[in-house]
Amino acid sequence: MSTYSVSDTTAAAAPRAALTFSHLSGSYGVGLAASLAWLAFGLSCLYWPDLGDWSRTGSLGIGAIVIAAFILFGTLSVDYLGSAGQALRKRAPWLLAFGAFVTLWEVATAKFAWLPLPFFPPPQSILEVYTDDLPKLLDSVFASIKLQLGGYIIGATVGFVTGVSIGWSQKIGYWVHPVLRFIGPLPATAWLPIAFFTFPSSWSASTFLIALATGFPVTVLTWSGVASVSSAYYDVARTLGAKPSFLVLKVAIPAALPHVFVGLFMGLGSSFAVLVVAEMIGVKAGLGWYLQWAQGWAAYANMYAALIVMSLLCSGAITLLFRTRDRLLVWQKGVVKW
Repeated sequence: MSTYSVSDTTAAAAPRAALTFSHLSGSYGVGLAASLAWLAFGLSCLYWPDLGDWSRTGSLGIGAIVIAAFILFGTLSVDYLGSAGQALRKRAPWLLAFGAFVTLWEVATAKFAWLPLPFFPPPQSILEVYTDDLPKLLDSVFASIKLQLGGYIIGATVGFVTGVSIGWSQKIGYWVHPVLRFIGPLPATAWLPIAFFTFPSSWSASTFLIALATGFPVTVLTWSGVASVSSAYYDVARTLGAKPSFLVLKVAIPAALPHVFVGLFMGLGSSFAVLVVAEMIGVKAGLGWYLQWAQGWAAYANMYAALIVMSLLCSGAITLLFRTRDRLLVWQKGVVKW
């Protein structure tokens, strides 16, 4: 005859309760903490007086509280939001860290001035740049995109064609390789004096420098990709009656595409560095020029705002290039993530 006691029930329920509490704390704890961090940031903006005069403090506080509310809602309903809920759960630690960071930033600058002004402006000062100086900042963004895109496309195209030519033809490689070894290793910024003296305008000189910074890595990696294609591929294609143009376009180039994209990634990073230097020195428009202008007027909030925009542009360009790579190279999708 079996016996039943309350102690047995309590002992059986205790592990289940512990597991449930652990699941809830793991699922919701970080999200709730992130919501509290953003709430603290918003309340500090609204109810803690600033040491300076910044007009966007109230708007920033309201925005932070709205973000806190969204995080709280998403955390409490994470199990019902599907992929959006999984994305929120994955990014909850970053939301917590960023909320804590902006709260400390606000306290250390606008409330106690532990970090000296104007070298370390508070968050609301940078927000003022995006609202009050937006036309000039957008003009600089569009000028940088136009200059960067033109130079990058020219450099990538010339580098790709040159790399395929060197990798395919030994005769072309005989003449181009020594020139490439002489010019390629030099930093593109070392050509600044010659470029601005030779070209008719600072815009065309900057385009040339960006193309030069892009072209070298694309050339070398494309050349490496074409040269490393297995000869068995060519033998099979020739057996089926393929012409040299088919071997280049349908065998060599597709097989070399992984190397080509590595060169495109390297060229993109180099071109952004040259873009900023060229705009600071010669071009009278763009984010590099905007940085130089802000530094000259000690407008450090404008400088930080431009740096944030520049970082987003560079990250967005790399993300777009990764998406293109994953679409073209389906068999390598997810091997390298950004």
